[in-house]
Amino acid sequence: MIIIVENVIKIYKFGEHELKVLDDVSVSIEKGEFLCIMGPSGSGKSTFMNILGCLDTPTSGKYFLDGIDVSTFKTDELAEIRNKKIGFVFQQFNLLPRATALENVELPLIYAGVTPKERKERAREILARVGLGERVNHYPKQLSGGQQQRVAIARALVNNPTIILADEPTGNLDSKSSIEIMEIFKKLNEEKGLTTIIVTHEPDIASFGKRQIRFLDGKIVHDSKKLA
Repeated sequence: MIIIVENVIKIYKFGEHELKVLDDVSVSIEKGEFLCIMGPSGSGKSTFMNILGCLDTPTSGKYFLDGIDVSTFKTDELAEIRNKKIGFVFQQFNLLPRATALENVELPLIYAGVTPKERKERAREILARVGLGERVNHYPKQLSGGQQQRVAIARALVNNPTIILADEPTGNLDSKSSIEIMEIFKKLNEEKGLTTIIVTHEPDIASFGKRQIRFLDGKIVHDSKKLA
């Protein structure tokens, strides 16, 4: 198992008040799975994604990522795990507007200390893989929404992560572009064995996943793997 979550509870405190966002959540995810997480607003799915992505830690419970218990890691330790193992894709593409597609994809490699020559080679290779080999010198404003999301996917892949986490990656796209983006995720999962976890509220997007989990009131109320 690449991910094991055991009895995770997440509580946010607002003065004297407490809000339990995750309520005794346990789940295991195998390496190479394609999982879609669903649920209404406030169900806990985004908080769960943040914990999986080492952007947050549980109030109690355990989270094992690749055999490492990261549930008590400090901020700098979590950042190191994120940089080595996880690629993020968001609804807002989060591209630098004054940087080309190539420069946007190179960015994580700069932080990783990769040489300029290797950065450019790896960024070009990844952009070609997502169908943007001819657009490497275009700026975000010169690209469609679907193309900008492809750049964001390339940026998430360039450090060779073991897991891709995508939070509503088609939320800002039209239906045609949404299908194209999901086909990219599907291809990466099938050909590269990349563990892929997508948060979505759209059933047609969730249908791309080989497994679906649904959250409600901080609990997992449906897991298609257990029904298989």
